[in-house]
Amino acid sequence: MISFNYETSFELKDENQYEEWLSRVIESEDKTEGEINYIFCDDEYLLQKNIEFLDHDTLTDIISFDYTMGNLLSGDIFISVERVKENAEEFNVSFDDELKRVMAHGVLHYCGYKDKTEDDSALMRSKEDEKIQLFHVEQ
Repeated sequence: MISFNYETSFELKDENQYEEWLSRVIESEDKTEGEINYIFCDDEYLLQKNIEFLDHDTLTDIISFDYTMGNLLSGDIFISVERVKENAEEFNVSFDDELKRVMAHGVLHYCGYKDKTEDDSALMRSKEDEKIQLFHVEQ
């Protein structure tokens, strides 16, 4: 089950559409959907999580806590809406596309994709692009 939680005034326009899309992303990786919680927040909220749990005193767009067991994907994905907005402007893409990229990014980490090296980052970006394309695919 995928759920959406808000620690800021932002809300997804159509939660069902995002939930169905994320389910397709998971299925496309031959994984099983467990309990995945998206928590949308602001920079300050996510900064506190970053300091508290990762000992990083930096702003970030996403932090994911992975509780996956085998192929059953589960976890908590925290997303700073402020960072997503700034990144969208910086990369000259729409807010909606950047939000989808970050949302897919969290799930892809649960699927085993990394982004610490250049090669890993390139593969992650390719997978993000692939999964964004699934957003409007009708089943």
